[in-house]
Amino acid sequence: MFRKTRLYTPGPTPLLPAAQFAMAAADMHHRTPEFRALYSKVLAQLKVFVGTQNDVLLFSSSGTGAMEASVSNLTSPGDKVLVLTAGKFGERWVALAKAFGCEVDVVTAPYGETFDLAQVRAALKPEHKALFVQATETSTTVRHDIKAIAELIYEVSPKTLLVVDGITGLGTTHFDVDAWGIDILIGGSQKAVMIPPGLAYLSVSDKAWAAMETSKNPRYYFDLRKERKNAVKGESAYTPAVALVAGLGAALDYIAGQAGGDLEKGRIALIDNAQLNAAATRAGLTTLGFKLFAPTAPGAAATAVAVPEGMDSGTVVKTLKSKFALVTANGQGEMQGKIFRVAHLGFFDYLDTVALLGAMEHIAKDTLGLPVVFGSAVAAAQKVYAEAAVK
Repeated sequence: MFRKTRLYTPGPTPLLPAAQFAMAAADMHHRTPEFRALYSKVLAQLKVFVGTQNDVLLFSSSGTGAMEASVSNLTSPGDKVLVLTAGKFGERWVALAKAFGCEVDVVTAPYGETFDLAQVRAALKPEHKALFVQATETSTTVRHDIKAIAELIYEVSPKTLLVVDGITGLGTTHFDVDAWGIDILIGGSQKAVMIPPGLAYLSVSDKAWAAMETSKNPRYYFDLRKERKNAVKGESAYTPAVALVAGLGAALDYIAGQAGGDLEKGRIALIDNAQLNAAATRAGLTTLGFKLFAPTAPGAAATAVAVPEGMDSGTVVKTLKSKFALVTANGQGEMQGKIFRVAHLGFFDYLDTVALLGAMEHIAKDTLGLPVVFGSAVAAAQKVYAEAAVK
């Protein structure tokens, strides 16, 4: 039987064909008028995609590079910061802040849950230089309420900087960056913008720029002020990933094209698409008897699914790949073997969801021994889709 590989991981995500063509043709030098025009266009498009009037900068790195830049550019050794952590990527904020000499206060939530805002309020102090948090905790697929956290900062400690890892949040979650007062919002190329890993981007507020004037931590490659100075000229401070920038431009053009050339409306359509596919997937999987790992605060970037007691989630991941060439993600860290994760962000559509659920019906029946009625999961997804189409 022929099999077509389908990627359902929350990064890297399926590649946009138009972006692949653009990357293949990107043989320009980065210190030329042609590339400066492309780079300036992409930076302007990213402002619309993020939804901000703030500067947006681009680095040749993974998203973690932009996370590190946020810490090194905003803080000094000995600064008190607050980290909200509910998974592996929240824990990464803790490690980064400690690496740069910060005194780290932590509010934790159990894996699969979001934060108690009363605990955040109690922990947040005026002496906190910054608060670091994920928009979506990719390791557990939980969505955190960034608007509510921003409102707490405004009320309790308005000088505290709000730094948000939106690497899987952008393109799957609606943000009002400027109105909420998000000082840094981070994205990554291998997520909703449908190109390979290797680019990180971040929006930077005036409040964050002012904080950099007094921060004392060392930085070189990830110097935001240096990158801002060069961006004005249509250049990066150092050699950029030329092909990825070309691919990103093509992807942003494609997103705009889904809304008649309006990138802002295209961004909204991309988010709505992820949320629809997430809802349809959750409906189908629960119909089969699976339990959602993050039922109270589910994100639209991906869905985490708990396997039955005594079962290893790796069995589901491996069987989906061996039987259907369908690639999903196991749990991370202590969640490995307990959950598997299915993505919805970027270049996914409703029929991709139908394909996944059709495969999961076979896995649930043949591998897990669940009492499956073929077509039931697909029917549940179809109902979600039909109801959304009526609205």
